[in-house]
Amino acid sequence: MSNTDNSSGAPPFYEVDECRGVLRVYSDGSIWRSPNPSFNVPVEDDGSVLWKDVVFDPKHNLQLRLYKPASSSPSSAKLPIFYYIHGGGFCIGSRAWPNCQNYCFKLASELQAVVISPDYRLAPENRLPAAIEDGFMAVQWLQAQALAENPDPWLTEVADFSKVFISGDSAGGNIAHNLAVQLGAGSPDLAPVLVRGYVLLAPFFGGTVRSRSEAEGPKDAFLNLELIDRFWRLSIPIGDTTDHPVVNPFGPVSRNLEHVSLDPILVVVGGSDLLKDRAEEYANKLKKWGKKTEYVEFEGQQHGFFTINPNSEPSKALMLIIKRFIAKKSC
Repeated sequence: MSNTDNSSGAPPFYEVDECRGVLRVYSDGSIWRSPNPSFNVPVEDDGSVLWKDVVFDPKHNLQLRLYKPASSSPSSAKLPIFYYIHGGGFCIGSRAWPNCQNYCFKLASELQAVVISPDYRLAPENRLPAAIEDGFMAVQWLQAQALAENPDPWLTEVADFSKVFISGDSAGGNIAHNLAVQLGAGSPDLAPVLVRGYVLLAPFFGGTVRSRSEAEGPKDAFLNLELIDRFWRLSIPIGDTTDHPVVNPFGPVSRNLEHVSLDPILVVVGGSDLLKDRAEEYANKLKKWGKKTEYVEFEGQQHGFFTINPNSEPSKALMLIIKRFIAKKSC
């Protein structure tokens, strides 16, 4: 796509950034987004999980997708609630992309949980911290349901508002971290909703100093260094660096987390993920400060391995780890 009309004497505009074929940014500031997802896989809906969409932010027309096992009923035990916030470098992705929907089907079925998958405003049209604000609104929506005189029975008849877990994949993992810090241990501002823990799947953190895995990682990685830099360039506030507090949890202007009270956090990363060192450093620092933190690394696995191939042995092992984490923290 380019501007071939040069009658005004102005130079033609040209593409300056492109992300996975679904986002193109042009030199005149215009943006094109594809109506199609970048992951063209079939939706595997066998009817064992029910789902529907709900608007949680009318101002920005943001929706979330709710999932629950078809076998759940008001007469059975209430189910934990599991947020799954999609990835995409803050620039692409959607709750409606088939890779996201298929993984949410698996989460609802395997975890026997109500899964909530919210969208959030994307960059560069909406730069950070817009996505963090939207993540907070998505959990406030759940609180509103818990307090409503006439809540949606589709959700409230089967969901246990006292057993909530917030998870995110890549950029979604970053959002989950920032929510953990914002809400604090016990999530008092969300009462009667009670967050029990966070699951950060290959969290998308950054910083102006390269980590070793970023600098020395495979050039052909699914999430390579050039794409990492491009996502940050398009998503951080103009004029800021990747030491922005939302991006770098331990940056020079970031909040000191040593004395922040946090709920339990499970950090998961693939051993061949360029983000590995940042995820490991994050978990190790929190552990050193006495936070309840678990770190799991899957040797040889790439960024997003669990959604790219959800039926692989590592993906199945991860599902069991998440299931155990939920069971342990629900007591």
